[in-house]
Amino acid sequence: MLLTITTTRAPATDLGYLLHKHPDRVQSFALSAGTAHVFYPEAEPDRCTAALLLEVDPVALVRDRKGGGELAQYVNDRPYAASSLLAVAIKEAFRTALTGRCDARPELAAASIPLTLHVPALRCRGGRTLADRLFAPLGWQVDARAEPFTPAEWGDSPYLDLRLTGEVRLADALNHLYVLLPVLDDTKHYWVAADEVDKLIRAGGGWLAGHPDKELITRRYLAHQKRLAQSALARLAEADETEPDELDNAVPAEDEAAEAETSKPLAVQRRAAIVAVLHERGARRVGDLGCGSGALTRELLADQRFEHVTATDVSARALQLAARHLRLDQMPAPRRERLTIFQSSLTYRDSRLAGLDAAVLMEVIEHLDPDRIPALERVVFGAAAPATVVVTTPNAEYNAHFATLAAGATRHPDHRFEWTRAEFRAWAEQAGQRYGYQARFLPVGPEDPADGPPTQLAVFEKEAA
Repeated sequence: MLLTITTTRAPATDLGYLLHKHPDRVQSFALSAGTAHVFYPEAEPDRCTAALLLEVDPVALVRDRKGGGELAQYVNDRPYAASSLLAVAIKEAFRTALTGRCDARPELAAASIPLTLHVPALRCRGGRTLADRLFAPLGWQVDARAEPFTPAEWGDSPYLDLRLTGEVRLADALNHLYVLLPVLDDTKHYWVAADEVDKLIRAGGGWLAGHPDKELITRRYLAHQKRLAQSALARLAEADETEPDELDNAVPAEDEAAEAETSKPLAVQRRAAIVAVLHERGARRVGDLGCGSGALTRELLADQRFEHVTATDVSARALQLAARHLRLDQMPAPRRERLTIFQSSLTYRDSRLAGLDAAVLMEVIEHLDPDRIPALERVVFGAAAPATVVVTTPNAEYNAHFATLAAGATRHPDHRFEWTRAEFRAWAEQAGQRYGYQARFLPVGPEDPADGPPTQLAVFEKEAA
């Protein structure tokens, strides 16, 4: 099976830099089902084409296959029709290009360039109509032609000659193919497990949530496993569709200020406790991770003792709200230079979080599914590894003191859990031991003798080497 990638952006041979593959060399990669080859049929200043040719060993494919189905037969279309096999080859051959990183041409890697992608044989369960539905919303002009059967009276076959044309960032183009090739084929050559959700979120995080057929794409990519599809759709909603006012750490600052005239809201007490800890720890470069509408970020920027503030959130809409509340368009230049704000997920490593003195997760952790918390630990405590980490979360034992809260209910509909003090302490101590931190605990808000405070706060301090 074959994929070609063509650009006419001069100098077109810069495609070699983006793909991390030299036009003058043929490179081969061993895969479990065969061998992938990358070469350049043409490499001129005004036009350059890279080809990915995948040779599949049908005998090895059948021997590695457990159970029945068409891949249990020695005669099948897998060596010839684009499928999940080609998607795996794309990942192996163009692994760095998929991430959008190109140290030699960083500005080119970030730019949309004229591209033509050609897959001469693609099995598509849904035909030309489905190919257009999936690729057109992503900015592609779609030319999908059905290959007829022989004899002709049998009609069109389920195989398409697919050609996509558009101005797209190369990393996005490769991720579109990586996700949508197996979706169009509607099958995979390997067992689909929970880790496929992570793969889908990584490859589709920048575009899938806004796709009109995201449910169909998710369902097919995850082999029609309902539980996995529901998990993926929930995480995509967190990343791009969550309304800011649905996040309990995204309360408009104006509302809090008005309320503070008659009482001191818990949110205000929480931020004051966090700032006090940061002062005590001598932090100068602070990250507000899961910043919501930016209430804490604004307080940190107002305090000149903090030299730089990094604000991130997984929700693009929350960041838009933060930009309005922070008045980024009117912010004085000296203050704006002290702020870095960007979208990021705390379950994926992000090099931009390096170099912090302290990281704050204010009312964030309870919005994650419990099985995603180890990923957050690896990102915050393992990869970013600031000297101090501050985490706040509701105390479930205190919920009985809220008259409007039904028995057993959580304080917010998006909370995946709420910990008791013992559960929070157990998690914090275990996470600290894994990554070399000592944890201590502070109450926030009025403390009940039996049920403790409404908010529990943990300070993680990096142990000396």
